[in-house]
Formats: sequence, C-alpha cells, structure tokens
Amino acid sequence: MSQYESNVKHIPYSQERVYAKLEDLNNLEALKDKLPEDKVKEFSYDRDQVTVDVPPVGKVTIKVVERESPKCIKFEAAGSPIPMNMWIQIIPDGDEASKMRVVAKADINFMLRGMIEKPLKEGLEKIADTLSLIKY
Repeated sequence: MSQYESNVKHIPYSQERVYAKLEDLNNLEALKDKLPEDKVKEFSYDRDQVTVDVPPVGKVTIKVVERESPKCIKFEAAGSPIPMNMWIQIIPDGDEASKMRVVAKADINFMLRGMIEKPLKEGLEKIADTLSLIKY
C-alpha cells in the first residue's frame, strides 16, 4: 500500500472542538453547499458513514472504523475501485488552535499508479482544504 498525505492545515479552533465536529459525520451538513454539483451527483451521510457518487468512479461509501479522541478519526472505503483507508489527524497548536492533515493508504497496482496518484493527492488536498474552512 502507498501512503499519501495532504499539506498540514492550520485551524483557529482547539483540537477538542475540531474533533467533536468531525467525529460525527452528521455535521457534514455544513459542507453540502460547498460541493461542486458537476463533480458530485449524490451526497448522503449519517453519524458513521458518508456516501458520494462521483462520476466516473461511481458510488463510494466511506465508513468510520475507529475514533481516537481527540486526535484521529479513521475511515475505510467500501465500493471504491481501489482498496483504501483514510484518516484525519488533529494535533493541538496552542490552547485555541490546531493542525490537521488528511492521510490515505491505497493499494494501487503499478499499471494504474500513474493515472491515479495525482487525482488522489489532489482529492486529499481538497478534502483537507474544505475541512479547514468549517466553523468549528
């Protein structure tokens, strides 16, 4: 498996506050208006999973598999064309700020790696950017 990481994002909210918002995926309601309608056809969620339909990939469900309060939330993709795990790391940066990074491990065969690596890295960066814009 290959590992991919977003850049570190600085968030002007405490680690506990960021974790409390992100650990319950029902809070993704705040992001619904920020999704590009031409790229995401369906977006549904509950406390433990989110499902997106992204052409040409199709419908992918990302499920929470572990919560490590207040520092990490781990996910696993179901229905993805490639086996993948993802996690959000949150570390304190003083009393009222934190840093966040999104990391993914994907099992990409050598033939597909050249086509998939760049969009995967860009996708992780977009996820991290979007999460850093939430009002926690």
